[in-house]
Amino acid sequence: MTEFFPGVKKIAYEGPESKNPLAFKHYDASAKVAGRTMAEHLRFAVCYWHTFRGMGADMFGPGTMTRSYAGAADPDKAAEEMMRAAFEFFTKLGVPFWCFHDVDIILEADSLAETNRRFAKAVALAKQLQADTGVRLLWGTTNAFSHPRFMAGASTNPSPDVFAYAGAQVKRAMEATHALDGAGYVFWGGREGYDTLLNTDMKRETDHLARFLHMAVAHKKKIGFKGQLYIEPKPHEPTKHQYDFDSATVHAFLLKNGLADDFKINVEANHATLARHEFVHELEYCVANGILGSVDANRGDYLLGWDTDQFPTDVKECALAMYAILRGGGFTSGGLNFDAKLRRQSIDPVDLFHAHIGAMDAFARGLKVAAKMIEDDVLGDFVRQRYAGWDTDFGRRIESGEATLDDMHAHALEHGEPALQSGRQEMLENLLNEYLYAVR
Repeated sequence: MTEFFPGVKKIAYEGPESKNPLAFKHYDASAKVAGRTMAEHLRFAVCYWHTFRGMGADMFGPGTMTRSYAGAADPDKAAEEMMRAAFEFFTKLGVPFWCFHDVDIILEADSLAETNRRFAKAVALAKQLQADTGVRLLWGTTNAFSHPRFMAGASTNPSPDVFAYAGAQVKRAMEATHALDGAGYVFWGGREGYDTLLNTDMKRETDHLARFLHMAVAHKKKIGFKGQLYIEPKPHEPTKHQYDFDSATVHAFLLKNGLADDFKINVEANHATLARHEFVHELEYCVANGILGSVDANRGDYLLGWDTDQFPTDVKECALAMYAILRGGGFTSGGLNFDAKLRRQSIDPVDLFHAHIGAMDAFARGLKVAAKMIEDDVLGDFVRQRYAGWDTDFGRRIESGEATLDDMHAHALEHGEPALQSGRQEMLENLLNEYLYAVR
């Protein structure tokens, strides 16, 4: 059997004192944190698209990376070699999950029928390799944005023929996800938006998007797929404006169209950045509204205005993310998928291991910090005290809907000018730093 990553053994936990770059310093899969193992809390997944299909191309030049599993001329052989390389990587890295777009795992053919044949063969191999390795599918999705047919969108395309083609892809990909016992299925509207309103019927497009999602829900029920459906927000890029702008926008769309019971949100850190939000803002919104499903764990570059999809290494950002996730009850069907790609100059196969190890360690450290903060409850106690007035009889009457504006006027007359209280932002930021640098 061909070894695609020779010289790399299964990545082990060696602890914070280790100097081995191919070892975990903080991620100990079986270690218990807040009552569950790290593996159970974090549910790490490797994405197929950037990790195996991505070769370092950018808008200024072609790919820079050479991979032994990417050279076969026969499309079936090429798909098989890449799939075997992927599962070798998953098992050596020690992640429990993977995820993919439909056309990640094959080379798309000139006809739908031939693409379907290639896809079925690749799915059969994936099912075999999952059984052999124990690696499971976190979620599947479809790429309805790269091919020229989707230049004006998929479900929001002005052509019903393109709408139908996108539907055919979703049918195929959802059925494959079901066959692979996937825990969820993601919709990302890569080009579901517009470049100019001069040629766009926004109402018709958003109505069609809703209709498409209703079709997907119906097909999920028809085939008996029990996985969670997700929508992944992104504000722009490649279009100027995308209809799934951020979590709040998606939530409003779902509520308006009677889809809120069927979907949760797959939050991506870099997409939050593009929407001018912090990653934790998107997570907190989803937790507050009961719609957090899964996470694309990456980061953007705050000095660059596009989706750089870098591996997450900021422990503070990871800690705040895990603080929100843990307080929301943790993951159920979802997890942390590394939707991140190597930098163009990181050309060696071993760099894939360095990138994932660093990201997994960053989130493991973030998990430990978040768990300790929740255990000590210092932020929670401060927030409760800050909002304590709402727990008085007067505050409860407002929150319950009993109070009127006449009651507000009478209260203000009786109590006069409200007392001011400090938000203590600087103190709390100092406190966060103490946890970040004290917890190992």
